Amino acid sequence: MAGTNEEPITGFHDSISRDPESKYPAQPERYHLYVAYACPWASRCLAYLKIKGLEKAISFTSVKPILERTKPEVDNHMGWVFSATEIEEPGAKPDPLYHAKTMRQLYDIACPQYAGAYSVPVLWDAKRAAIVNNDSGEIIRMLNTEMNEFATHPEVDLYPPYLQARIDETNEWIYTGINKGVYKCGFAKDQETYDQAVKLCFESLDICETILEKQRYICGHQLTEADVRLFVSLIRFDEVYAALYNCNKKLLREYPNLFDYTKDIYQIPGISSTVKMVQIKKYYYKNYPDYNPMGIIPIGPNQTQKFFIKWAKM
Repeated sequence: MAGTNEEPITGFHDSISRDPESKYPAQPERYHLYVAYACPWASRCLAYLKIKGLEKAISFTSVKPILERTKPEVDNHMGWVFSATEIEEPGAKPDPLYHAKTMRQLYDIACPQYAGAYSVPVLWDAKRAAIVNNDSGEIIRMLNTEMNEFATHPEVDLYPPYLQARIDETNEWIYTGINKGVYKCGFAKDQETYDQAVKLCFESLDICETILEKQRYICGHQLTEADVRLFVSLIRFDEVYAALYNCNKKLLREYPNLFDYTKDIYQIPGISSTVKMVQIKKYYYKNYPDYNPMGIIPIGPNQTQKFFIKWAKM
């Protein structure tokens, strides 16, 4: 178990492994994934569970979208909390392993001297009562390969060797310009910072639009990790980032190729279940009073309802 040394821990970077002698061997029903439907980084991991067909091997629980005080008797930290009942918040559930009230409690169980953010996703080992990993990029890589023995779709490889260099390069500019870029726009403290961030964001979207004019997916003709990383930002774009984060030069639906591409990925079996737009909008519009002081959640544009229309790009 973590927590046996004196140095503070700021992250967890172990991995499930196919090696049966490893610290965290690949075993069904041993690991649990803690996520938030509201969080794009955690949603990546949930998408992998669905695409690979790992739901029976790795269970998951989502926290509530609205942050609360996690230890009011000690400090003012606001963080992820679990639903008290099965019906309190649609999609969110109580913690099934320890009946924890907050993600912070789970971090305390795993590592009392932990000094990082009490974030999601968290890949948890129920046998060791330990956090295996809390880095979404590392979690999706291990889910892609290390649990294939128990996957319904082991043949699906979202990081194939022949595309890895292209995927890594694409991930980098998409992260800088879009995944992280929308936050740079929203949290800018001055006009110059905002102008630079929004320019890069829409230049990156324009590049995506051009690429998708010629091919179905962002790295070619195969769904890859880069598509999952991009999708979690696109699905939030018109509903949240355009309105709340001032990313309003153009809307997603004004990009014909990107819009069709987003619908295409949304209709991959299981992916629509990872998109809980009510929770997503609650998180963004209720948790940041500096940017939305009245806490009003806009009614539209109800984008995901349009994605249920049968559509496939040839």
